[in-house]
Amino acid sequence: MKMILTVVCAGVLGLGALSASAEEAKLKTVADLHQDKEKLAGQVVRVQGKVVKVNNGIMDRNFLHVQDGTGDKDKSTNDLSVTSKQTALVGDQVTITGRVTLNKDFGAGYLYPLLVEEASITTKK
Repeated sequence: MKMILTVVCAGVLGLGALSASAEEAKLKTVADLHQDKEKLAGQVVRVQGKVVKVNNGIMDRNFLHVQDGTGDKDKSTNDLSVTSKQTALVGDQVTITGRVTLNKDFGAGYLYPLLVEEASITTKK
């Protein structure tokens, strides 16, 4: 299974409005997102993958981890952390659309070098 990222120009589109250009953007894997995170910071991305961990109701949001089988577990480049008002279940195949944030520090030791925030989540049936 591959997780696919579609980059959307954040300055032109909001999370609620995706155009045909968003659909035509270059697709990326989780590993590619980690590799290109500086270039993607602040941009809206679309991701497809499998939910592997869920923590609901933390700091007024839900935290999900999504993987696609790419990346290196030892380098922590195989997992994408996501925050959302929505949620999903472990094992769900989802499409996530949200904004890339780097080095997000929630305090108490919770620092995220790469995070997709305020995501919308669609579960595949």
